[in-house]
Amino acid sequence: MTVRATLFDMDGLLIDSEVLWHKAELEIFGALGVPLGDAGVRSTKGMFVNEVVQHWYARYPWAVPSPDEVVKELLERVGGLVESEGVLLPGALRAIELTSARGPVGLASSTPLELIFRCLDTFGLRGRFAVIQSAEFERYGKPHPAVFLSAADALGIDPRECLVFEDSAAGVLSAKAARMHVVAVPVGEDRVMPEFALADLVLASLDELAPAWLDAQYV
Repeated sequence: MTVRATLFDMDGLLIDSEVLWHKAELEIFGALGVPLGDAGVRSTKGMFVNEVVQHWYARYPWAVPSPDEVVKELLERVGGLVESEGVLLPGALRAIELTSARGPVGLASSTPLELIFRCLDTFGLRGRFAVIQSAEFERYGKPHPAVFLSAADALGIDPRECLVFEDSAAGVLSAKAARMHVVAVPVGEDRVMPEFALADLVLASLDELAPAWLDAQYV
């Protein structure tokens, strides 16, 4: 089926914020006695922040603060880090421009909406998207397809006519469960994960996105 619209993830795809999430999680969970480490941080990539906190709380319960307070602390810390240290990933603006020239573009992220806006506003990107959807309003986060299905519905586009750009394995599973086309842009150490074999195209960077390939999807 022909592609008519594009949906982007945000963290780790457009904004180099995964490293900032990692930094915040290592700081905050480490202070709570959770023996996280880099492998532990990567294991929850793509999950909704509430799910991440509950995941570690179930394994290494702490007395105080409450999980809800830890969520707020994480979101505030990440927002501050994005504003002070965040950068756009190579090819991010170009990918938005190329896809916008071919149809409506939306954003579908596991990040809470307030932080999405804070991040997008840091780089002047909010106005680039016709629809901005957060998994915080869904019953389930990625890899459940809900956030992508809601974004497609908001655009008025059949999910099968949507092209998704994702960097996480959970995001690829989510988009494929929604019956969407997927371009995966995993970081190097994640490329061996079997979920990325489900993608229609795998790129090392958004810089590699070819206009001719897009044209072939939108015919």
